[in-house]
Amino acid sequence: MKANFIKITLLTVISLLLISGCGKEEPQPVAINEKTDKCEICHMAVKDNQFSTEIILENGKAIVFDDIGCMYSWIKENTNQKIASSFVKDYQTKEWIKPEKAAFVYDKTIKTPMAYNVIAFSDKKDAESFINKNGGTLLTYDKLDDHSWERNEDMVKEMKGKMMKMNDGKEGMDMEHSEDSHE
Repeated sequence: MKANFIKITLLTVISLLLISGCGKEEPQPVAINEKTDKCEICHMAVKDNQFSTEIILENGKAIVFDDIGCMYSWIKENTNQKIASSFVKDYQTKEWIKPEKAAFVYDKTIKTPMAYNVIAFSDKKDAESFINKNGGTLLTYDKLDDHSWERNEDMVKEMKGKMMKMNDGKEGMDMEHSEDSHE
């Protein structure tokens, strides 16, 4: 009788584990393809670096961004889209992390691809250490919705000037379109 009880209990536990494991699999970030991936908002090339972010829609489509600010612009503009998950890169390790678990640093002097000046850290202590060395303000995930998401226009002008020089006056970046998309 005791052996039957143990068998039934064991089968019940195994069944519960199998049932709980059969739920929807958590979406995972997709690898960035630097040759083809373009930011959904500013249409700039997305580098596989500490600034890239992405959203996975419920239909499985991955949308990539070159800056956290671009991702937040897209979210604001696409409230009808169903987001399954989103990811940001840790500024130091370049590993994907969920924004809900990250600590963010904002400072007008932090250079990011589209001059939103926000970076992410997987560990709050790393973010605080960055602030102690470089300045900045600590932001939690909950505070990102209230963040102004304004671009550092001085930094944008500086980036445009550098691109103009690199391309002998021919603008190779879609900076003009990106300004319209972010205002």
